[in-house]
Amino acid sequence: MEKVKLGVVGCGVMGKKHIEAGVNCPSSTVVAIADLYEETAKSVAKQFNVPKYYTKVEDLLNDKNVDAVIFAFPTVGRAPLAVQALKNEKHILLEKPAAMNMGEYMQLMNAKGKLVAGCCSSRPRFLPSSAVVTDIIKSGALGNIRTVYCRCHGACGKKPDKPRPEWRLKKSLNGGGILVNWGVYDLDYLLGLTGWKLTPKTVLARTWTVPQVYASHIAPGSDADTHYMVMIMCENNIVLSIERSEYATAHKQDAWQIVGDKGALNAIMDSGAEKVFTVDLSDEQNGTQQKEIWRGKESAGAVMPDLIKDFADAILEGKQPRTSLDNYITIQKLFDAIYESAEKKCAVELK
Repeated sequence: MEKVKLGVVGCGVMGKKHIEAGVNCPSSTVVAIADLYEETAKSVAKQFNVPKYYTKVEDLLNDKNVDAVIFAFPTVGRAPLAVQALKNEKHILLEKPAAMNMGEYMQLMNAKGKLVAGCCSSRPRFLPSSAVVTDIIKSGALGNIRTVYCRCHGACGKKPDKPRPEWRLKKSLNGGGILVNWGVYDLDYLLGLTGWKLTPKTVLARTWTVPQVYASHIAPGSDADTHYMVMIMCENNIVLSIERSEYATAHKQDAWQIVGDKGALNAIMDSGAEKVFTVDLSDEQNGTQQKEIWRGKESAGAVMPDLIKDFADAILEGKQPRTSLDNYITIQKLFDAIYESAEKKCAVELK
């Protein structure tokens, strides 16, 4: 069977997960990896039996044996290297967020041509429950969608021995905070499950940084958001209301609801604990009735093999991955508009 020959840039936590999935995927093999630190690259190459390792990304991008490159390192500096990979006729898979801003996104799109360019924001849509949600929406059981409600708070835990990586909450290194780190999954999940047919028009948003009481939990100088709330007005009179936070001064909460004129879907994206998905359906005589449609446990960490296989199969079969760079434009537009709205404290029309 033909396999896609992968190169992976970045041998940190996520990089190693990509390498492991790529090595074990029936549609791919990992032929080269790159990391700035030679000892790390050498050790990871040995761990996963990867034949080549580099300490200069450019050397991997120029390796003619590499068909596709996975970029698994922090956002800053990623786009120029991804553009170079595309110019070298290599397919790409980008960790989330795919770009720092719309300017970087357009650089990627201008270089992409007919190559496959995938985004890792699709992870939640590989969860078993997402197929159930997709089927309910496609069936028309909810009728015309009116509102989508999401409220997810991550309660702050005990103070860590050392702050988390500084890139996570610095605008200059990551392009944003919780919005681009996790909100990217929220938006991909919603837009993807509805077939990328929602058309956002206007956003009104607010963002907040870490509560002062928990400032010592994160890297000094962190300036990105740890809490955001946004109302997104879409075509066809659809309204999305999304709130998410980390380091929260509130108890953990995870709730999704998609409400239509015939019914509503109640879902949970959180992983670990058992989930129960229900649907509320209208009955003229008896009123709104609820029934369970899915129950089970699922882990976001278990979808990596599906993500890599989807990317490799897209290359081999000449199709689009679960979330392509073309799909991602709506997410990037929303990121830019949400941050602009929060800064100006007014509604912003999507360009």
